[in-house]
Amino acid sequence: MDWFTAPDYWLSRLVLQRALAAVYLVAFLSAALQFRALLGERGMLPIPQYVARISFRRAPSLFQLRYSDRFFAGTAWAGCAVSAALLAGVDALLPLWAAIALWLVPWALYLSIVNVGQTWYAFGWESLLLETGFLAAFLGNDEVAPPVPVLFLLRWILFRVEFGAGLIKLRGDACWRKLTCLYFHHETQPMPGPLSWFFHHLPKPLHRVEVAANHFTQLVVPFLLFTPQPIASAAAALMIVTQLWLVLSGNFSWLNWITIVLAVSALRLPATPPSAPSTPLWYEIVVLATAALLLFLSYHPVVNMVSRRQVMNRSFDPLHLVNTYGAFGSVSRVRYEVVVEGTSDEVAREDSDWREYEFKGKPGRLRHWPRQFAPYHLRLDWLMWFAALSPAYAGEWFGGLVERLLENDRATLRLLRRSPFPPDTPPRYVRARLFRYRYTSWRELRETGACWDRTYVREYLPPTRLARATERP
Repeated sequence: MDWFTAPDYWLSRLVLQRALAAVYLVAFLSAALQFRALLGERGMLPIPQYVARISFRRAPSLFQLRYSDRFFAGTAWAGCAVSAALLAGVDALLPLWAAIALWLVPWALYLSIVNVGQTWYAFGWESLLLETGFLAAFLGNDEVAPPVPVLFLLRWILFRVEFGAGLIKLRGDACWRKLTCLYFHHETQPMPGPLSWFFHHLPKPLHRVEVAANHFTQLVVPFLLFTPQPIASAAAALMIVTQLWLVLSGNFSWLNWITIVLAVSALRLPATPPSAPSTPLWYEIVVLATAALLLFLSYHPVVNMVSRRQVMNRSFDPLHLVNTYGAFGSVSRVRYEVVVEGTSDEVAREDSDWREYEFKGKPGRLRHWPRQFAPYHLRLDWLMWFAALSPAYAGEWFGGLVERLLENDRATLRLLRRSPFPPDTPPRYVRARLFRYRYTSWRELRETGACWDRTYVREYLPPTRLARATERP
């Protein structure tokens, strides 16, 4: 079938596969370095307790069969190893069937992690990585030219990511329709980056232009992905530029990078394609059957996307094969932060020696300038942003965090930038207070060197200590 392959996209396929492998590597590395405190046997939301009440059918995972911290670590590091091998191009050295099988390995391993990750993995980019990773496994290697059905289904994912995000904005917060959301967003986004302060202080007319350009890119440009070249390439290039702008303005894990990976599927990069043998019949059958399945499963995401009650970031099947996406349907006008403090005093009083815990990514000390962490995902820092919006978002895990801080739990302290207490001297009490944060002005920055200013709002958690029966000597 001459229509089945697109030899001119061989370089696009190569770039897409290597970039996807890099995203996989970051995702598995994030899991390997953070899981013990979050999901481990003594974690805040332990996996063994979760799989005891959730069936394999609802959440297919290797950890439904067996769990130990060592097994999870082995799974995550195995994912890192396979991702690194794919990044190095090992799949090109294998037979076609083996290359497909190898690409399905990181998908299966990461699916096992996401399906038991609970709140820590309830982000849209987790499903987006799984959906993209499953489909990209059928792109093949140098034994065949890139298959057209897979290239167009990758564009279909990109369409749903961008168009769904555009619709949720128009249906959500009125500031998107008034073009004023970026008056606030750079200051109130979950995890600001090193340039976010400067983005926030751009002139308001430019913020309005940014929002209008965003609407155009998300609501008009996606349709151009399915037009002939070079229009499709131009549309993809515009989306890539927009995503790079977002990379500069904040820390959104690998959301922007996986979106760029998807956009590469529409780019026809100038290069002479290598000669490839004829496409095996079995491969055509597998690709067409997979495409038919994914189009069938697209029904619910499409219905959700056109619905007036559209929801963001929802998976409609336990394998995360086809999902719905969206971001920032509403924008906070004010930034709140939960500041966690501890004291070694025998009695907790307001004038006790309260010392602040410092997180890696979320705002804390006023002079501490935000750092760039994306595409690496600081899961605790992100959930702390949600906790500041409402205690209801933290009900499952915040008490566990406080308990582990009172124990000076080593795995938990590794998630922080700095603990104010020596490793062998845990605090006697821990409390949390809610503050309103705002960016300083240019004048305040020059005079104080602080990028943040904060105002006390209320008590978030009163001074808390371990029950005597569980205290360590």
